[in-house]
Amino acid sequence: MVITLIGYRGSGKTAVVEPLARRLGWSWVDADVVIERQAGRSIREIFERDGEAGFRRMECAVIRELLQGTQLVIAAGGGAILDGDTRRDLRAAGPVIWLAASVETLLERIEGDCTTPERRPGLTGQAPRDEVASVLAERLPWYQECATETVATDNQTIEQVVDQIWRSVKDVISEN
Repeated sequence: MVITLIGYRGSGKTAVVEPLARRLGWSWVDADVVIERQAGRSIREIFERDGEAGFRRMECAVIRELLQGTQLVIAAGGGAILDGDTRRDLRAAGPVIWLAASVETLLERIEGDCTTPERRPGLTGQAPRDEVASVLAERLPWYQECATETVATDNQTIEQVVDQIWRSVKDVISEN
């Protein structure tokens, strides 16, 4: 079984994946880090050289490979839910937890991450707040379709988010 964390950039996936896996006694991986390692470039550089379509192909392939694991928690990239086959595969592999947050929270976290400028590309060319609002609105139906559970991360500590996820998956895990 695999548990996948989905959500917009800044929703808390990378912050939550390791403590959640530790609580479960499982392994964990950040899909974006795997993509960067395999490509030998940052996501920004992949976008610059191969475009978003090239990055999305890599992302689909990496996630497909990761979903073959067992007792694994995956922090998926924010756009991993754009591909219908990937959404289906995520749900088939186990619980999919959508870490949801408001535009204000996402923007605050993104702007507070000093690695964002060098590692993450803008997606629309819009001002940051407008981009977050428009891309989040566009992706909302896919997050909703893919998620088996939604956890709001606004004003929550990492431990509170981990506790909420734990409560939502513990019965499913004990059955398997």
